[in-house]
Amino acid sequence: MAAQVIARAGGAGLCKTQRADAWWVGPLVTALVLGSFIAYTTFRVLYNDEYHLGRTTEHFPDHAYLLSPMYSPLIILPWLPHWISPALLILWMPGGFRVTCYYYRKAYYRAFFLDPPGCAVGEAQGPRYKGETRMLLFQNLHRYFLYCALAFLVILSADVVYACIWPDGDGLRFGVSVGTLVLAANVAFLAMYTFSCHSLRHLVGGSVDCFSCVALGAARYKLWTGASALNRHHMFWAWASLIMVVFADVYVWMIASGRWTDLRIL
Repeated sequence: MAAQVIARAGGAGLCKTQRADAWWVGPLVTALVLGSFIAYTTFRVLYNDEYHLGRTTEHFPDHAYLLSPMYSPLIILPWLPHWISPALLILWMPGGFRVTCYYYRKAYYRAFFLDPPGCAVGEAQGPRYKGETRMLLFQNLHRYFLYCALAFLVILSADVVYACIWPDGDGLRFGVSVGTLVLAANVAFLAMYTFSCHSLRHLVGGSVDCFSCVALGAARYKLWTGASALNRHHMFWAWASLIMVVFADVYVWMIASGRWTDLRIL
């Protein structure tokens, strides 16, 4: 259908179409948001400072431990040069999960590669486009990056627990600050993004033809049904979780730098 519309427009060619709507708005917004995220993440990785605070930091001895999700888990290797950011050791895993995500593939193929920039719109490669083969064959690793994403949910959840443990003289006590809630919200958004993943839906039941014919079929059916319900809003969770990761990092950065004050609630 797309090829026929392009042909009627006067032959295939970049951005040729008979569409009269503002089809270019979506790819443009996607390029701006994803481009901004990439630029910000690169800056924070190279900045390599003010990403944690709390009991282990000199300037915040009476604060619960807060760690930016971009640096969690914090891996310090004494034999590495000081200019190598700890984030470089771990970001390739959640980054790989997003890069190979089925939804993000469509988003950045349209926004950055123009293959195609929109439905029934002439693409950059045209008949030369080979799909996810050759150089893009690595996209098949998405199902394996899913396991990394699930592990990171556990790690980031532990960071929320640490954010609830406040120094109290020579002991410790439970406490909650705005920073705690920010980290908890980040985990919640990432969980919704991960649990709505197409690969997780396939893992729990997408490959089953008969749920009553396999072990734990009833449980797998319930998991598959739940994952399917979340999957309908996968695009929303993809963007919401991306923005939330940035906000959580900005919040920890501002608190660690002394520009903001973290309000303790409990």
